[in-house]
Amino acid sequence: MDHFLYRDGALHAEDVPVAEIAARVGTPFYLYSAATLARHYRLFDEALEGLDHLVCFAVKAASNLAILKLLGDMGAGMDVVSGGEYARARAAGVPGERIVFSGVGKTREEMAQALAGGVRQFNVESEPEMRALSAVATQMGRTAPITVRVNPDVDARTHAKIATGKAENKFGVPISRAREVYAEAAALPGIEVVGIDVHIGSQLTELAPFEAAYAKVAELTELLRADGHDIRRLDLGGGLGIPYERSNAAPPLPTEYGAMIKRTVGHLGCEVEIEPGRLIAGNAGILVSRVIYVKSGEGRDFLILDAAMNDLIRPAMYDAWHEIVPVVEPAPGVAQARFDVVGPVCETGDTFARERMLPPLAEGDLVAFRSAGAYGAVMASEYNTRPLIPEVLVRGDHVAVIRARPSFDDILNRDTIPEWL
Repeated sequence: MDHFLYRDGALHAEDVPVAEIAARVGTPFYLYSAATLARHYRLFDEALEGLDHLVCFAVKAASNLAILKLLGDMGAGMDVVSGGEYARARAAGVPGERIVFSGVGKTREEMAQALAGGVRQFNVESEPEMRALSAVATQMGRTAPITVRVNPDVDARTHAKIATGKAENKFGVPISRAREVYAEAAALPGIEVVGIDVHIGSQLTELAPFEAAYAKVAELTELLRADGHDIRRLDLGGGLGIPYERSNAAPPLPTEYGAMIKRTVGHLGCEVEIEPGRLIAGNAGILVSRVIYVKSGEGRDFLILDAAMNDLIRPAMYDAWHEIVPVVEPAPGVAQARFDVVGPVCETGDTFARERMLPPLAEGDLVAFRSAGAYGAVMASEYNTRPLIPEVLVRGDHVAVIRARPSFDDILNRDTIPEWL
């Protein structure tokens, strides 16, 4: 469910007409619903009721400070994967004890940053990283709480570029070697083992891969406790998918996911952490764009938009599907036609949809890409010297620009021409 609905023939974000926002900030822009973000966070929190738990929002999905503050003020933790994301979480007011630091390539500088500022735990992904963390913590006179991310060799049955739990993926240590890695961790100075971490991928649309991975984690918990380790926290990752195509079967609900967690690891008496990102933010955001031209080609017609692959790269990178709807509601039964929906960047890859059935659209019309709140703005770039597009947040009838569009001067002034040129 989201809060982007037609009222009186006009698409609204909560109580605000989208067209009014477009007139104010220009197109293209990202638009988020605070009510949707809050609702989706609560669904996860309620799904784990009865367990000692923390829902950590995956900052990589949508990292604007306003979004992080909204969720943090509700009690969410944050899952970060870089020093920059850590700085964002802290700037949004999230305390260090609610920040989990993940990522396969943490630097010593990032480790020191989190140790100095406070951190709930590091999800360690290799022995070299663990040894580096031990050295940094010891030098600082700190103790670093850690989980070890284990790779359970479970096929997440998702896109190859976002699968992380198979043996050939770069993430974690093989679960078969976990006991020896934990033994080394226990012997290192400056390290405190607090639990186990696992994450098998993103945009999963069924529970079976999660259940297979969590069953392996439950078995490993018992083995590690028998070895003398105090396993009191299980970080189960994120990855639950959203229905990008409304015609497809809906992915499992957070309530079903929570019930599965309780069934597989609830008997262990561990605190449970989960790291949802896409399901909290995905349907909470849309990308609004304007039609520049309607072009007739050889055997196909094109809608050329002012949004491009640098603004929303998911279709080019993942062949991702986003529902595209007009901001003015089409009349019932209106005839539709096939269009390739493209942007102005000089690459054939700058294509959002091919042969998409859409109602009649004309130059100047507004369209919205649904389910664009996750991995949209965060993956945007200034390719072709196209400015990063604004982000806007709506709550009820309140509207705020939470990231402004930079001017060309803002972009150019970041470059420096050396004196000798």
